Amino acid sequence: MNGSEQLLNKIQSYNKFSNIEPLSKAYNFALEAHKNQTRVSGLPYVVHPLAVADILIELKLDSATIITGLLHDTIEDTKTTYDVVLKEFGKEVADLVDGVTKISALEAKAAGNSQAENFRKLILATSKDIRVLLVKLADRLHNMRTINAFKSEDKKKRIAKETMEIYAPLAERMGMNLIRDELEDLSFSVLNKEARDLITQRLKFIKTNRVDNFNVIAEDLTSVLKENGVTATFAGRQKTPFSIWRKIQNKKISLEHLSDIIGFRVIVNSVADCYKALGIFHSKYSAIPFKFKDYISTPKINKYQSIHTAIIGPKDQRVEIQIRTNQMHDFAERGIASHWKYKSSEKFSDLSWKEYDWLRDLVEIMETGNNPEHFYEFTKLQMFQENVFCFSPKGAVIKLPKDATPIDFAYAVHTNVGNTAIGCRINGSESALQSHLYNGDTVEIVNSKNVSPSLHWISSSKTGKARAAIRRYWQDKVGDNRDKKNKQYKSTLVMDLPDQPGVLGEVSTLIGLNGCNILNVELLGKKDKFIHFSFDIQINDLKNFTNLISQIKQKNLNFRIVRHKEKKNAFIRRILENFKRN
Repeated sequence: MNGSEQLLNKIQSYNKFSNIEPLSKAYNFALEAHKNQTRVSGLPYVVHPLAVADILIELKLDSATIITGLLHDTIEDTKTTYDVVLKEFGKEVADLVDGVTKISALEAKAAGNSQAENFRKLILATSKDIRVLLVKLADRLHNMRTINAFKSEDKKKRIAKETMEIYAPLAERMGMNLIRDELEDLSFSVLNKEARDLITQRLKFIKTNRVDNFNVIAEDLTSVLKENGVTATFAGRQKTPFSIWRKIQNKKISLEHLSDIIGFRVIVNSVADCYKALGIFHSKYSAIPFKFKDYISTPKINKYQSIHTAIIGPKDQRVEIQIRTNQMHDFAERGIASHWKYKSSEKFSDLSWKEYDWLRDLVEIMETGNNPEHFYEFTKLQMFQENVFCFSPKGAVIKLPKDATPIDFAYAVHTNVGNTAIGCRINGSESALQSHLYNGDTVEIVNSKNVSPSLHWISSSKTGKARAAIRRYWQDKVGDNRDKKNKQYKSTLVMDLPDQPGVLGEVSTLIGLNGCNILNVELLGKKDKFIHFSFDIQINDLKNFTNLISQIKQKNLNFRIVRHKEKKNAFIRRILENFKRN
């Protein structure tokens, strides 16, 4: 059986509606297009698109996506053009290949662009069809599997860092945990090889002893469920070295402590059985406090569903359990790819795309702002956090990230609601707009037409939408003062800086990056491990000045603004008044 037949057989094993002819044609097209090319490793280049296609097949994706995987490098690396792909494979495939090509092109310029700008372009390129991102994830996964072929350590670390900070979180946001885990661990092996080797050695040491223990506990748990009429399948939860390292870092615990924990996935037939199994476990064994999470009734932001709990199980062993249905398990493994159904055709229902409106939200944030660094900041804050669910007075559910505030709630309702907010009531009680919100809170926003959003809110808000709206409001304010656009202003910042090496340089750099010129620096004195400095600055762009103040605020530095006597500008005065008021 040749490679083409193997590939086609794999596809038909889950999708009997697939069209064999274009798939076989794409396979041969890729072989011909890349016939004289080799990889850095010395292997024929065609090995790569075939591996990418195989990853997409493992995800059980549609024919157009798999064909794109086979052809994804043809426009970029061969004489093939968009028009050729259009003629041979149709507009759907041509547009998908073009989308992947654009992402690859920006990666090639990565050394000259900021990571934030690359991320912005990536999201824009994938926003029209999320399958572009699926192909790119498969492409990045195979490149990470073969990253050791590169001789340059700097290049390997750059690619690994980009994978860890961009592609792995995006895979998680898509619910594709298997791909996320592998991307993270492959990146970890490059960025911190010593730590990974240490954890791997430890896992090998304890593996033999754990197998017997695991089987005994699984047998006991299965028996307990069966006695109570619940049929379940048990699977071990294999932690990756990176996930173990991250847990050690976050929870400040030892590797030995983590190694003593046995994890299970319990797969049952229905949602009712999930809750029934939970009740059985908690009645039979002692539940460990603060370890229960119900992601079925309140799914994670990436649509993941399961019940998580931890018990002191058989043999007094600490056991972590995830309880889910087969459908939930499929999604936990394949994420968005699990939505592809091949019952009457291989067309994917557009209705399912609405579940992934987060991508459209990101695009909206980008299109309303002009600073990719801000967008990247918003994304890191918002995209991958846990959820809280709050209610409006009329009962509408608003989904927000953990530690979100009424400011975030207001902007989630509508931008104008956020811009005119002056206070709020949480569960009927007067509360500060900077208060943290919790699951089940009912939030009422109090508004007034004659107010402006405070720049201080940027450091208090947790959602990209809120931060983008606040920045956009003040940018528009600057735009309204076009007659003053080209003027220069002077002001003085008096700041208390920690008596530590590099702090003064960091603040000076921050001022410069925001387009302000330092005219004079004066040492005012020293007290309690702080040095008092005065910075006379020239402001060339009021928008950048507001950004500077916001960034200083986020660093928790004690400062005050002194209006320069020579330029009593009305706009700066309004900014100062706004800071004082809020």
